[in-house]
Amino acid sequence: MSNSSHSDPVRWRRDFPLLSQRVHGQPLIYLDNAATTQKPRVVIDAISRFYKTANANVHRGSHALSAQATTAFEDARSTLAHWLGVSDPACLIWTRGTTEAINLVAQSWGRSRLRAGDLILLMQSAHHANIVPWQMLAEAAGARIEVIPLQPDGDLDLDAYRLLLQKQPKLIALSHVSNALGTRYPIEQLCRLGREAGATTLVDGAQALPHFDVNLSRLGCDFYAFSGHKLFGPSGIGALWGRRELLEDMPPWQGGGEMIHEVSFSGTSYADLPFCLEAGTPNIEGAIGLAAAIEYLQQQDRTAMERHEQTLLQHARDCCSQLKGFRELPFGSDRVSLLSFELEGFHQQDVAHWLDRHGIAVRAGHHCAMPLMQSLGLPGSLRASFAFYNRLDEAEQLASCLDRLIQSQNTSANVAFIEQNSSQKRLEAVYSATDWSTRYQALMQLGQSLPGLPDAFKQDCYRLHGCESRVWLVPALDDTGRLACQADADARILRALLALLLNHINGLTPAELLSTDLGAVLDQLDIRRHLSPSKGNGVMAIIRAIEAFARDPRS
Repeated sequence: MSNSSHSDPVRWRRDFPLLSQRVHGQPLIYLDNAATTQKPRVVIDAISRFYKTANANVHRGSHALSAQATTAFEDARSTLAHWLGVSDPACLIWTRGTTEAINLVAQSWGRSRLRAGDLILLMQSAHHANIVPWQMLAEAAGARIEVIPLQPDGDLDLDAYRLLLQKQPKLIALSHVSNALGTRYPIEQLCRLGREAGATTLVDGAQALPHFDVNLSRLGCDFYAFSGHKLFGPSGIGALWGRRELLEDMPPWQGGGEMIHEVSFSGTSYADLPFCLEAGTPNIEGAIGLAAAIEYLQQQDRTAMERHEQTLLQHARDCCSQLKGFRELPFGSDRVSLLSFELEGFHQQDVAHWLDRHGIAVRAGHHCAMPLMQSLGLPGSLRASFAFYNRLDEAEQLASCLDRLIQSQNTSANVAFIEQNSSQKRLEAVYSATDWSTRYQALMQLGQSLPGLPDAFKQDCYRLHGCESRVWLVPALDDTGRLACQADADARILRALLALLLNHINGLTPAELLSTDLGAVLDQLDIRRHLSPSKGNGVMAIIRAIEAFARDPRS
């Protein structure tokens, strides 16, 4: 197949319409595939075709359109079951995605099975979706949680895992692949050891299925959860697979239409699998679109796809490893095409913003894996995640753009600028910039020069939540009753915005501040238009906190 279109990266890319667009005037380089993947044309067409020709509710209708929709919907379930090596499609439960699938197990299986004192094992690198539902369950049931640690190199600590198994856990929640590190864990071995210890095992497969095929009949787990939007399919659709004997024993989690056999005011009996666990009208078009994505993958050479992704990863590593201050996070002995790293001297949000302005989409932050980042002593990382439709030159452009950022912040001219120019001149440079690129450089220099808060003020009582990075605001009045606030942030771009706001508000009375439109100050510089929605929300959180203090300085 090596010479066919089924193993041709150029052809693969042409199948994804979104990848041909431009962002901020630059060709899009999409390296945020671990968050969500792009959709091939066949998926888009399948959803459109359903709405054009077969849109109706499923199962309960007695007309032709309903029968057509029901057939397509259940065929989609069979398509996924066959792809996953599942002989019984009824054991595949439609959900909104991995998160809902895990919550379904926690609220149905867990609440009926776990008792006070029972042990749940979680992974140190787990996604929040495979942590928080179990914490909620443990609190309700009186169960306890212990953590399977990682080794310093990123691999799971098998010796520690074996010791924890001696405590006879009731449930083990595992990740097939780490969404933050890319590490591929030996899931068959982990499930086998868990089963031998008498535990029930659940596997979060959200990051695995986009990269390699999985046969659930051989995996050895009890539950497996995954999402469609990471699998080149639509958002809002995913599935839970479970062993029939476990699913049949699970009380319905949600009640309503579809999941019943008979209802009366004296009692209700429930439908058989899978419908008893699928209350309400399902995401019909999502299931059909996901099946189209699976059929697309089945028509390709998956081995060639995985090989191309590994080539992309290695090429990105080779290019980026030459950069000053580049450091990869530990990733273990085996991983998918995900590069998680930090750049010394730069906050990850500042780097992601710089890359975005050059058309490169990456993810920055804790990646919904805060316990992992805390164990690494990091507030977060940058994550470039590759799919089979990415190109080698995109990995090169990632490294080149990072290099330009490093050079722009470390030239002797910039150092001289920071050392010799007054705060007022740095502010003037922001206001006088005639284009966003120049203004961004001036903002980064301004942010670098803002005096940091003493550690005594970097406390939770001064922390503003709702921002991508850590932000502290110390509101205060001077002896004359005028504002004399201090602030700090991890990200340089937010430190610059704080410097702009403090320059504008300090010296005003609370009444004068409340008559000022602080948002207009930023709009004058055309700043908010260039911020990500989450960073823009963070700026608004800062403004709201300043205004709240002005309304009641005594609070």
